[in-house]
Amino acid sequence: MSMALQVRDLRYCYPDGKEALKGVTFAVEDGECVGLVGPNGAGKSTLLLHLNGLLPETDAPLPAVWVRGIPVSRDRAREIHRRVGLLFQDPDDQLFCPTVFEDVAFGPSQLGLGEQEVKTLVESSLRTVGLEGFEHRMPHHLSGGEKRRVCLAGVLACRPEILVLDEPTSDLDPRAKRELKALLGGLPATRIIATHDLELVVELCSRVILIDEGRVVAEGSAGALLGDETLMLAHGLEKPHILRHRHPH
Repeated sequence: MSMALQVRDLRYCYPDGKEALKGVTFAVEDGECVGLVGPNGAGKSTLLLHLNGLLPETDAPLPAVWVRGIPVSRDRAREIHRRVGLLFQDPDDQLFCPTVFEDVAFGPSQLGLGEQEVKTLVESSLRTVGLEGFEHRMPHHLSGGEKRRVCLAGVLACRPEILVLDEPTSDLDPRAKRELKALLGGLPATRIIATHDLELVVELCSRVILIDEGRVVAEGSAGALLGDETLMLAHGLEKPHILRHRHPH
């Protein structure tokens, strides 16, 4: 399989000097669904922002992130944003237009597509996320789950090859969570999901990367890594309930 994404020795310091990422290295193959887990403050969100170039590396002589062999750099930003779609943790950070249609159309419009093509993409993306007919609704009147799905439609409308999702099920009620899991499970794109929802990771992700204090501390299959109670507890996490009822073999 070809590599969708490679991260090599990624380091990042916040402006206040705090080291957020301390040499993160991993790779994701085409079509994989990878879970990124770790305690609060581990560096997960900071890492995700590097995957499509939203956070530039500081003082890095060589690119540390590669998308399909293309280095993530300022001069390739447009191309990287087209290939890597990022869903923010808080939908209100992503919704800023008066109507759902305009919000979903914003991304593809920036890619220079024609009006009819944008309209078709908006309609098909809303259909994919189960919000057909919501075009003229106002985003701030929607429920949390609906807002999250509008954001996802906006990302999908740009037809990215890689989806990067930050806590996609946070603040959702059980039904909205179930619906979103089913939706994410059916998407063909390569997916990287940072989440505290370990049940989601077990259900959707073939592989898991555990990050703590800005470093990758373990990676492996979802069942083996999340089922290792000692490892989980050492990094502020708990073995998910879904695995507690499974036999080890």
